[in-house]
Amino acid sequence: MKRMIRVLALAMTSLIIAGLLAACGDSTSTTAPAAATTAAAATTAAAATATTAAAVTTAAAVTTVAGTATTAAAAAGATTAAGTATTAAAGATTAAAGTGASTGATSGTIRIYSSLPQTGSSKGQTDTIVNAMKLALSDATGGTNKIGNFTIDYQALDDATAAKGQWDADQEKSNANKAASDPDAMVYLGPFNSGAAVVSIPLLNQANVAMISPANTRIGLTKPFEQGEPDVYYPTKVRNYFRVVPADDFQGPAGAEFIKSLNAKKVYVIDDSQAYGVGLAKAFIAYCPTAGLDCATKVSITGKESNYDSLADQIKAANPDAIYFGGITQQQAGKLIGAIRKKGITKPFVGADGILEKAFIDDGGPAADGVYATVAGTQVDKLGPKGQQFIKDYRAKYGKEEAYTIYGYEAMSVALAAIKAAGVKDRAAIIKALQNIKDFDGVLGKWSFDKNGDINLADFLVQQVKGGAWVEVTSVRPKAVNA
Repeated sequence: MKRMIRVLALAMTSLIIAGLLAACGDSTSTTAPAAATTAAAATTAAAATATTAAAVTTAAAVTTVAGTATTAAAAAGATTAAGTATTAAAGATTAAAGTGASTGATSGTIRIYSSLPQTGSSKGQTDTIVNAMKLALSDATGGTNKIGNFTIDYQALDDATAAKGQWDADQEKSNANKAASDPDAMVYLGPFNSGAAVVSIPLLNQANVAMISPANTRIGLTKPFEQGEPDVYYPTKVRNYFRVVPADDFQGPAGAEFIKSLNAKKVYVIDDSQAYGVGLAKAFIAYCPTAGLDCATKVSITGKESNYDSLADQIKAANPDAIYFGGITQQQAGKLIGAIRKKGITKPFVGADGILEKAFIDDGGPAADGVYATVAGTQVDKLGPKGQQFIKDYRAKYGKEEAYTIYGYEAMSVALAAIKAAGVKDRAAIIKALQNIKDFDGVLGKWSFDKNGDINLADFLVQQVKGGAWVEVTSVRPKAVNA
């Protein structure tokens, strides 16, 4: 009877996750941007008020027997994230009982995996993150890769596919399973995309593997947002996931405060139907009344449209003072700005970290010039001594950094600090060490993880495309959307 109860509980968890993925737009359904909806109808008025994922129909009952999850819905062809993935737990081998995963050994090999999209247009950004992780490992160990009596083996995994040109849910699931079933794997650095985190957190939570993301910003990964979040991602009820970037309950307001500074009043909001973009747009809209902005019009794109001429016509007819985009480059953000500028719309276009990469400039061409984007961080000349040294060392070895390069370094650094503090080859001990991180003196400054696994820094930069490159223009320190 106890086993049956556990099976039913896991099945319900997977059902909710599948619903959340679908609710976030990571499915095969397409959303035509032709009909703009009001913010009241398309989004909630506050981050704490979530849409009902249960309303999304999905067949994703998952049973787990002897650590192997099988998907009852697979035969029915149920799909979830990015339109090709089965439910997060489908076909997953868990390592909750982890043969060798919690040996208590005080020497031997400890493996750290990263999982980032290194195929497609994200490659330029994520290659710098991997380089920064390697540099952090070298700096922390004096080039020996030794922490105490442990040898650290770092392996970079790619969660993107050539077929998709961006992160792929099936590939992320495969990466998570690889780490879960590897008895030497203690830490998983990543993923990069919030939608990918929705897939891998429950798998690695069951395997008790610590996760540290250098880039995820979706609110619901750590705090209440959509129905069931964040508890649905943590079936063991132990928080194994951490991130070294502020979430979108700060980034949405950062965008709104910056747009307010441009003397804008009416904002046209667009999201890209992925977990990150939907959550960011909701956080932005929820803060709009505080900033005195009218953000009543919102539409969604799917990243699969042949063109955005019709949407550009709608924007022109609406005549907003600014346009806000919650989404990533890989969802055709470059094509979108191209269509908007082609229609003669010159109003400010403001995005966030999802487009703050060279790939967006390459895709958008001349139309990308003048676009703004927010990103967590401090202006380079205002970084502390450790941050300044990192920038100097990184540029000397690898060249110019990207927006998330420094976060890759910090993610690896805090992982190594936790391994050292734990002192044993034990997944639970390393998670506990991460939960206890306080006043960590890193390249981002001095910071701590809160009870949710979130970093307690909330500074944001605003960058702008000028002459074919992103340049820093100002900074903003917003209040959280639910403050």
